[in-house]
Amino acid sequence: MSTPEPRWLSHQELAAWLNLTRLLLRLPTALDRQLRDEAGLPHAYYQVLAILSGQPGRAMRMAELARHTGTTPSRLSHAVATLEQRGWIERQACATDKRGQIALLTDAGFAVLEAAAPGHVAEVRRLVFDHLTPDDVAQLGAITAKLITDPLPGMLASESETEGTAAAHCDLEGEQAEPLARQGGA
Repeated sequence: MSTPEPRWLSHQELAAWLNLTRLLLRLPTALDRQLRDEAGLPHAYYQVLAILSGQPGRAMRMAELARHTGTTPSRLSHAVATLEQRGWIERQACATDKRGQIALLTDAGFAVLEAAAPGHVAEVRRLVFDHLTPDDVAQLGAITAKLITDPLPGMLASESETEGTAAAHCDLEGEQAEPLARQGGA
């Protein structure tokens, strides 16, 4: 039995693919460099703080946080341990699920995020959005939504809310903080 011929990329597809791979390699490095230089904070830690800032009570189950950050539970646990040592996150047991833990953004962690956000947003704009028209931004959103096979709750307008927050699953109490993204953060 013969092996089917590969579906080779067209010239246009190859050019687009090479641009995408260059962007995927360069963008995280540039964002990490800016945050480390200006805020003393790796991009991965910034992302954890930013995601928690947008959650009710600034808290989220660790498993869900790993999913939102696109990392493994083990890597997230290591990052959260470091953030705990700095006083920026607290881990708490889930009241309704003894196996679960929640990560809670502290006021000190929120202050670090608020201080780092302006420089980070400026770099995101410089690297990405300053080069795009509003139509380009809409197309970028549509294209990336097609490529993401496991969208997160609330990320796509067409997606229904399928999962609750840490507060709903673990009976946490706390006021909903104004997410930094709504305050102009990223």
